[in-house]
Amino acid sequence: MAVISELIKEENGTLSFGNYELDSKTKLDGFEFKGDKYKIKTFKEITKLEKNGSFVYESVPGTAVHGFDASDNVVEFQVEGTEDSQITLELEAGQEYVTVIDGNSAGSVKTNLGGKLNLSVELNPGQVSTIKIEKL
Repeated sequence: MAVISELIKEENGTLSFGNYELDSKTKLDGFEFKGDKYKIKTFKEITKLEKNGSFVYESVPGTAVHGFDASDNVVEFQVEGTEDSQITLELEAGQEYVTVIDGNSAGSVKTNLGGKLNLSVELNPGQVSTIKIEKL
């Protein structure tokens, strides 16, 4: 896979976004997808996605995300970057979720009052990790 040179795009009914190769912060606002408006900010230090003005995804350092698909109960995507990344997602507040990374359960975690879920992913250049987060 590769970085998203156009910063964000629709692929097979899902979103792909992020470019961790950029040296300076680059953003794109107003990308329309399934009736919603998205804003992306990305570069080597951070990738952040907002939907209709609300937080969706953030990684430190920056990443490229492919096939991002979120429903009420499941969030699935593939992520790549140059080094281990801390990822934050906004989900339903006070709910318990199980996280699966590359087919291996990373356990369950309960979101805080703001609905934030944090996970760490071990990434190496050229490696793609598959993430699935499912509400219990």
